Amino acid sequence: MTGLRVMAVDDEQPALEDLAYLLRADPRIGDVLTARDGAAALKLLDRAMADGRPVDAVFLDIRMRGLDGVVLGRLLTQFSRPPKVVFVTAYEDHAVDAFELKAEDYLLKPVRPDRLAEAIRRVCAGSTGAVDPRAEHDADTIPVELGGVTRFVTSNEVRYVEARGDYARLHTATGSHLVRIPLAALEERWASAGFLRVHRSHLVAVRHIDELHIDSGKCVVRIGDTEIPVSRRHTRELRDLLVRRARKAKSE
Repeated sequence: MTGLRVMAVDDEQPALEDLAYLLRADPRIGDVLTARDGAAALKLLDRAMADGRPVDAVFLDIRMRGLDGVVLGRLLTQFSRPPKVVFVTAYEDHAVDAFELKAEDYLLKPVRPDRLAEAIRRVCAGSTGAVDPRAEHDADTIPVELGGVTRFVTSNEVRYVEARGDYARLHTATGSHLVRIPLAALEERWASAGFLRVHRSHLVAVRHIDELHIDSGKCVVRIGDTEIPVSRRHTRELRDLLVRRARKAKSE
């Protein structure tokens, strides 16, 4: 059988059937297993491993009786060959958990076919190791509320981030969004996407830096119309990085 082997986990039978139907309708999916709770999912996953046909991805509800989706997601990370995880939930307040578990995506119910298709694309890219040009620096999405509507901000949209206690404010070209994710978590997760900590309260996307100013020992970077302070301990690292990028661009 060709295509991805996936599992849908939800303790509500109608929701489970709807999700399984949508998954089977996608040509990239070859086999869909289903489970009504976390314990049943673990048994199926163990059996699949023993049969030599491991599951590529688990589409996982969060609030379930017994073993909930977050706990199950943590258990999956301990597998020798962990499946990709896509959370499927009616609630937005577990986005931090999904982020920390490096979930491929975070879908809100009712699941839209176009969003499910995007989540499957992410799983496919991660499973094959192929680089999709459209997905460069786009491995992470964060759900944000805007006027009662949930949209998903991707890391490549973000120019810089400000710390707000246990929250972070994401600044994009079109506005800003407050999310309940610590700056330290974003720093670790987005380092490979070109983000650098320049101050205890600021994380910047290096590719969006327009200018670097050093005057009387004080350093700031300009991103658009915004000046962001750079702490003394981060100044040399940032300056050296920008010089290396400039040399690389010139040589190309």
